[in-house]
Amino acid sequence: MTTVAPPTGSTPLPQTRDLVSFTDVEMKFPNGTVALHGVDLSVRTGEFLTVVGPSGCGKSTLLRIASGLETASRGTVDVSTDRIGYVFQDATLLAWRNVQQNVELLAELNNQPIRVRRPKADAAIDLVGLKGFEKHLPKQLSGGMRMRASLARSLTLDPELFLFDEPFGALDEITRERLNDELIQLFIAKGFAGMFITHSVSEAVYLSTKVIVMSGRPGTIVKSFDVPFAMADRNPDIRYTPDFAELVGEVSHALREGHR
Repeated sequence: MTTVAPPTGSTPLPQTRDLVSFTDVEMKFPNGTVALHGVDLSVRTGEFLTVVGPSGCGKSTLLRIASGLETASRGTVDVSTDRIGYVFQDATLLAWRNVQQNVELLAELNNQPIRVRRPKADAAIDLVGLKGFEKHLPKQLSGGMRMRASLARSLTLDPELFLFDEPFGALDEITRERLNDELIQLFIAKGFAGMFITHSVSEAVYLSTKVIVMSGRPGTIVKSFDVPFAMADRNPDIRYTPDFAELVGEVSHALREGHR
C-alpha cells in the first residue's frame, strides 16, 4: 500500500482512536437481573456521546463498566486510557471540606503534592466559574454550584474520557440549560471525549455529537443518531429551530419504539 505524505508545511490530521469500546457486552447481576444484552458501542476521541433510554435499561451500568467499577458478565470491554473523569448524579462532595479542598481531593488521593495539585485546582475552579467561592462549604452552595465543584474536581485529573451519569437531572430547567452551555464550552476547551447519560431527549441532542437510544431492560442499542450541528454553533436559540425539533422528534420516536 502506498502512503502519501502530506504537503510540506501542512498540519497533519489528528489521530482518533476508541477510548472505550463495548463488544457484545452483557451484564447479569447476582440476583438474576439482566441489565444489558448484546451491546456494541464505542466512544472515540473528539466525540460527545449521549445515551438515552427508559429507567432500568442499564445506562448507568455502562458507565460503571467503562470506569472499572463493574465487570461485564460477557463480552469484551476495551479501555485505552487511564485518564477517566466521572461525574455522578449527586455532586458527592464531602460536607466538611470547602470547595478548594473538595476540588483537590482526587489529586490528593493520587498523592500529588500540594504544589502540584493547588494550581490545577485553582485553574479548574476558575474554569467552572467558582472563583471567589473556594472557602465555601457544600451546604453554602446552590445545586448548580455543587455540580460545578464536582466537575472541577474531575478536571484536575485532566481526563481524556469524561463519564457523566445524569449530572443535571435534579436541577431546575434554567440552571440545567446554563450548565449544558458551560459543559459544551469545557468540551471545546479541554478536548476530552464524553459519555453522558440523561432522560432528556432535548438535552441529549443539544449536548452531543452522537445520540444512542437504548431499549427497555435488558438494555440493547436500538438506534444511533449523528447530531449535525457544529459544537461551536450550540446556543440556546438552536433549541427552537425546525432542524433541532425534527431530530428531537426522531430520537423520541425511537425511544418510544424501543420501550415497547
